[in-house]
Amino acid sequence: MRVATDIGGTFTDLVYVDENGFIGVAKSNTTPPNFEKGVLDVIEKAGVKSEQLSMFIHGTTVIINALTERKGAKMGLITTEGFRDVLEIARGNRPDLFNVRYKKPEPFVERHLRLEVGERLNYKGEIILPLNREEIEECVKYFKKEGVEAIAVSYIHSYVNPTHEIETVKIIKEVWPEVFVTASSDITKEWREYERTNTAVLNAYVQPAATTYIDKLDKKLREQTEIDQRYIMQSNGGTTRFNSAKAAPINMVESGPVAGIFGAAVLGELIGEKNIIAFDIGGTTAKCSLIENGEVKVSTDYYIERDSRNAGYPIKAPVVDIVEIGNGGGSIAWIDDAGSLKVGPQSAGAVPGPVAYGLGGTEPTTTDANLLTGRLSPKNFDYDVDMNNVKEAIQKKIGDQFGISAEEAALGIIRIANSNMLNALKLISIRKGHNPQNFTLLAFGGGGSMHAPALALELGVKKVIVPIASPVFSAWGMLMTDLRHDYIQTYIKRMNELSLAEMDAQWEEIEEHALTYYKDEGMMAGTVEFHRFADMRYLGQEHTVKVPVPNGKWTEEDKQAIIEKFHDLHEKNYTFKLVDSPTEIVNLHVTAFGKVPKPIIGKITREGSVEEAKKEMRDVYFEQKGWISTSVYDRDKLPPNEVVHGPAVVEEKAAATVIYEGQQLYLDEFGNIIIEMEGK
Repeated sequence: MRVATDIGGTFTDLVYVDENGFIGVAKSNTTPPNFEKGVLDVIEKAGVKSEQLSMFIHGTTVIINALTERKGAKMGLITTEGFRDVLEIARGNRPDLFNVRYKKPEPFVERHLRLEVGERLNYKGEIILPLNREEIEECVKYFKKEGVEAIAVSYIHSYVNPTHEIETVKIIKEVWPEVFVTASSDITKEWREYERTNTAVLNAYVQPAATTYIDKLDKKLREQTEIDQRYIMQSNGGTTRFNSAKAAPINMVESGPVAGIFGAAVLGELIGEKNIIAFDIGGTTAKCSLIENGEVKVSTDYYIERDSRNAGYPIKAPVVDIVEIGNGGGSIAWIDDAGSLKVGPQSAGAVPGPVAYGLGGTEPTTTDANLLTGRLSPKNFDYDVDMNNVKEAIQKKIGDQFGISAEEAALGIIRIANSNMLNALKLISIRKGHNPQNFTLLAFGGGGSMHAPALALELGVKKVIVPIASPVFSAWGMLMTDLRHDYIQTYIKRMNELSLAEMDAQWEEIEEHALTYYKDEGMMAGTVEFHRFADMRYLGQEHTVKVPVPNGKWTEEDKQAIIEKFHDLHEKNYTFKLVDSPTEIVNLHVTAFGKVPKPIIGKITREGSVEEAKKEMRDVYFEQKGWISTSVYDRDKLPPNEVVHGPAVVEEKAAATVIYEGQQLYLDEFGNIIIEMEGK
């Protein structure tokens, strides 16, 4: 039996699949700060026996939480002489151009803990000034005195030649074995000193917390089972073993959310949907990503805490291209100083949670609003819901401020939440030159199916899919992943001067390194699959375009075909191409997949009728319609291919799908809910 668990801000999700293809799901509360307890709780709740486990895959928010909450280690940085302030200088491209009070992000390392040593390489990686061991030992001595817990090492041009960084780490470990150390060249071999240094710093910053967490989880799992296949989800959409995750925890910064995006691509291939907007609404956040022609887009231009006013912090690690906002089921509705209604980003979390939970929450949330408007039923909660408390909280906190009823205030909360989510969907589609009408909206998470049909009407999307295991779909996606590692090497060469023999040698060197790594993880070379990409640009440009390139040895014809492909992709991304301009490669990118067997997704066979699946008639409050008596159905009893016309509600464990007048839904042969406009 394969088990996947995903820790979210509010709930910890679990999906398992047995040898017969049967899929089971479970949810339990997330348990900060002892997150491993929530994992064990949900395994117990699912009734999974330790002797049944053959594979365990885990997604976690520990890394992103440690960064955003500033709960990492006390940091020290060792860098090349003259580069002490690279984290403070950062970049000059301010996001808020006309803000005279703009401040750059505060570095994660205090200035007095950023130390310089006299070493130097040139841009070719040739040693100009050798490393001085005594200077390194002096740095370590100072860090010990200051109570530093983790050290980052980042030297200029080490992406070409990491010799000095390797030697520095060795010296540090000799004189201070207990300290956590990160060399920038172990995390990324891409150029750009600021981004590379910041990535090394953030990796070291979270490494103690990540190591403690993984070790505690590993220990608890070993106490219950002897399973050897224990993996953690990475931000690139693949998995890695526990030990590898501890060495480079920054690769888990979006560990949980990206699994759902990858799962959406896998499901899309299964049901013939290549163009998908994956949309995940949890208890705390909403996430979305665009999948085009079945391809999940991965980038190393990732930032945390970046928005229209803040530059954020760059992380040069492969991350699925994802937009995330602070809106989910637990998002709190509040009135700002100007008297406007806002929803999020503050969240009630699992404890105290929404008012409906009865655990001490006093602030109305999106969940409370959906409950009061009839979209959710109090009968489906794990708590005894006091509807009077819910109504009173919404009336007092929101309704009275605008002189409207609690029901109208609740609908206002839902509409504001939908507006926030709509902006996120536009960022990932329209703002990037894509027409959302050409895509299918695949909605999951506890709130995805609740809000997606309304958002589809706003965007003009013609089809919405609510997948199997939708409340825990990110965990489902983990069951479909392979081991994955990305190897990116800066290698600047003009295409018209490129030596094919030298190029082939570079690809082979990267792939041999990947094979050695997988061999150490116990995988045979025949199970490793390589995908190659080249980051290319026109000569003199700053930005690059990622171009898929062929495996094996290149020919002159291959080179010309790659240049033509670059022109086409550049035009697609930036609306123009310069066919007479010279082109150059900036980075080589190899994605190495360690292929593992996937569970088989079975088709459903279910007898009965739509009428037999009806649970009740319930009043639901709709925009511009008021209260409407609405049919409520049990998803687990709906027969395939039988149409339900809106307005209607389809309920399942931990989620509900709400469709509007003019929409219809049915279950496909795999049990996915398909929502379309009537007559389409």
